[in-house]
Amino acid sequence: MIQDYEITLSYIRKHSDLQPRIGLVLGSGLGGLATSVENAVVIPYADIPGWPRSTVHGHSGNLVLGQLEGQPVVVQQGRAHFYEGYALNQVTFPIRVMKRLGVETVILTNAAGGLNPAYAVGDLMLLNDHINFPGMTGQNPLMGPNDESFGPRFVGMAQSYDHSLRQHARELAAELDIPMHEGVYICLSGPNFETPAEIRMLRIIGGDAVGMSTAHEVVVARHASMRVLAFSGITNVAIDQVDTDLEANHEEVLEAGEIIVPRLTALLKALLRSLPG
Repeated sequence: MIQDYEITLSYIRKHSDLQPRIGLVLGSGLGGLATSVENAVVIPYADIPGWPRSTVHGHSGNLVLGQLEGQPVVVQQGRAHFYEGYALNQVTFPIRVMKRLGVETVILTNAAGGLNPAYAVGDLMLLNDHINFPGMTGQNPLMGPNDESFGPRFVGMAQSYDHSLRQHARELAAELDIPMHEGVYICLSGPNFETPAEIRMLRIIGGDAVGMSTAHEVVVARHASMRVLAFSGITNVAIDQVDTDLEANHEEVLEAGEIIVPRLTALLKALLRSLPG
């Protein structure tokens, strides 16, 4: 696998010699932030050796390197998902490439359904923990031989989401008057949305939002000792009753971005501006 990373790195380095400190992963409908990157080098995923391509509407499928609010960044404009047929070591391949590029901090975003009844469409949720169902049921990106060049065989996950970064994000959201909750993200495999019974179960076990990504990437980032910060944009309220005409769909996920993207963009820019250079 190390050789695969080196081939990918070599290709990226032919296009940019930037040394990014921060990596951003932009989820469904949230890729517009990448257009704010200055002196941007844009590389389509399809051109990068070994890079998994996203087939989902709302994921542009570009790697963007440049400056954002004075910080050298590498941005994933969309991500690949487990449900697209990739193995989890492929889904998380970009995170390890970011590590090889020199990234120390990863900021992840996703579109998620609101499990917590207090959440409304358009709200942001700061992740402070997760429940990784695929990982708990035999689909973990760290399974197989351990690559010691990234991290140890066994990884503690109690401090998955960086405490000081979360505190800073809370303070900035308050200053900007951006509604933001903090809670537990549940990762499922997808691609179907949840049944009402599944929604009720996920609430019982402590979930505040549910989606189909992020947890795998967090596991790999923590394995590589990277600091992690993550946000969910609440794109729909989870349906917990069978006798209703409501139904979840991907179109409402993208439509909710009209509310979420300005809020998340403002927060992420403020966060990057205020991080040490």
